[in-house]
Amino acid sequence: MTDKLLNSLRVKPGSTVEVSKHDTRATFGWDKDEAKAELQEVVARIDVLQERLYAEATRSVLLVIQAMDAAGKDGTVRGILSGLNPAGVSVTSFKAPGGRETQHDYLWRVHEVAPAKGTIGVFNRSHYEDVLVVRVRNFVPPAVWRKRYDQIVAFERLLHDEGTRVVKVFLNVSKDEQAQRFRDRVADPTKRWKFREGDLEDRKLWPQFMKAYDAALSKTSTAHAPWYVVPADRNWVRNLVVAKILLATLEDMDPQIPEPTIDPASIVIE
Repeated sequence: MTDKLLNSLRVKPGSTVEVSKHDTRATFGWDKDEAKAELQEVVARIDVLQERLYAEATRSVLLVIQAMDAAGKDGTVRGILSGLNPAGVSVTSFKAPGGRETQHDYLWRVHEVAPAKGTIGVFNRSHYEDVLVVRVRNFVPPAVWRKRYDQIVAFERLLHDEGTRVVKVFLNVSKDEQAQRFRDRVADPTKRWKFREGDLEDRKLWPQFMKAYDAALSKTSTAHAPWYVVPADRNWVRNLVVAKILLATLEDMDPQIPEPTIDPASIVIE
């Protein structure tokens, strides 16, 4: 069931994506309580494999999370990584470039924080902002951002060839669900800080952002760095799907505890 599900969500290399045609409220026949219980089981299995990956210390995993505002990027990170050893996990959030970052190419700051060997790295937003918001907001001419698809594919190929498995998820939230989440944020004093007026400006550009996501996913989903379109209107579905994607990636890598370099029988501890 898991393989079939993930295959249905994976963007096949060379295919054309229209994210608006994907069901944002899909449940795959799951029961909410059962899905939450299964999530804990999946996270426990991820924890075991993450420990092996850390001990092996020769490869790494990069999980890229992209989405519109209020799709649940932070909630996904908490839901699937909060139980893991923090020494083996890094989470990086990308804002608008500033300071030294503006003096380098757009991938410089990304490569600098790629996950070290033995770790799982998560990008909460990523280098894809440079073909998404940059495109929609006309921050650079089309001749500039159009070249970046091939550059990103080459960059991710480099990471893969050097031992980093790259897996990318687009949290597909509906415009109606986003509106409700914005209302909830404004109404809740403990969550109001998450809301910014700029979110509404991006919301006005929803069709343009969807077009940009269609292009990004279509042009950059590869065998070595696939994209998955994850339904995100239901948090419990979103978290379980992303956890299953990460688990499947680690299981395919099959990290192993290294063989000891000493003979345990020869060690005397007094």
